[in-house]
Amino acid sequence: MAKWGEGDPRWIVEERPDATNVNNWHWKESNASGWSKDKLNELLLHFEVNSPDKNLAVKIIEFDKLEGEAIANNRKGKLIFFYEWNLVLKWQGTILNDEEKQKINGKITIPNLSEENTIDEIDITVTVDESSDKSEVLKQFMYKVGRDKVREQLDKYITCLKSDYAKNLILPKKDNAAQAQTKTMPANHVTSNKAVINDSNIKASSNEKSEKPLGVKIDCKTLMLEEKFQCKVSELWDCFSRIEPMTAFTRGEVKLNFSKNGEFVLFGGNISGKYTEIVDSKKMVMTWRYKQWPTAHYSNVEMEFVDMEDHTLLRMTQTFVPASEFDTTRMNWQRYYFDSIRATFGYGSFLY
Repeated sequence: MAKWGEGDPRWIVEERPDATNVNNWHWKESNASGWSKDKLNELLLHFEVNSPDKNLAVKIIEFDKLEGEAIANNRKGKLIFFYEWNLVLKWQGTILNDEEKQKINGKITIPNLSEENTIDEIDITVTVDESSDKSEVLKQFMYKVGRDKVREQLDKYITCLKSDYAKNLILPKKDNAAQAQTKTMPANHVTSNKAVINDSNIKASSNEKSEKPLGVKIDCKTLMLEEKFQCKVSELWDCFSRIEPMTAFTRGEVKLNFSKNGEFVLFGGNISGKYTEIVDSKKMVMTWRYKQWPTAHYSNVEMEFVDMEDHTLLRMTQTFVPASEFDTTRMNWQRYYFDSIRATFGYGSFLY
């Protein structure tokens, strides 16, 4: 750690034309799920596998299942990728020297395409819809030859995710960004509400006499979520009010003063805020901000804990979320708060 006054060059503000994410130091997250679905369709749909003697021909005709997500992160100039996909592909094959030219149908199941597995560790299962001598020939062909060909296509997806998609996540430094233009909000952007912040660093132009800071108008939205947990109200309340369980599900250092006007810092400083109202085991209200939001801009978060007959219902309302960060904010609540709490403590989703 640098001594007081010496300064860490990663924190020194460069004269960047776009004035965002200096030195790529702050966490920047991008949802690559939509792009990934398009890329997987491009690489796998209508993909053909043929035997060396051209007698066996198999084509992937459609997706029976394409579920999952992909996230690309830039942290301290380092790219980090998270992806997890569950794929089921329908294939159709033909034995060309067969006089009947019978069409054989089957499926390829890929349940664990994720960054936790190397391409060789990915499970690929081959099945046929109806068992026969002819279908068994094509099944064995797809098992011995087709699986490797499919793995090659999956490897192309991973390569493209880490190169083509990620190329815009690392921002150029000041020497490479002389032509960059300052980003502005579209004038005709439609939102549900607006917020105004005052930044003392925003000064009037030198030819103006006023010394007052300028107001910056931000297009905002309201996020409303309901989540069910298989646990008591007191157990879920502890997850948001006590440092031990909060440290467990956030998997990092937590700074927490759970009291009115008490402050909190989570996820390596990316999330911070202050509690403004606490009603024990029933409601908590707080200011809340994501580090990459505009300077001094906070949202308001209200959580209600409802004791149901056999589960706990959490109602959350978050106002003044920057419209440009709305989808990312919703996804992060789900992934890093709710899903992580369920996975860490086994509270699970309530199922009827």
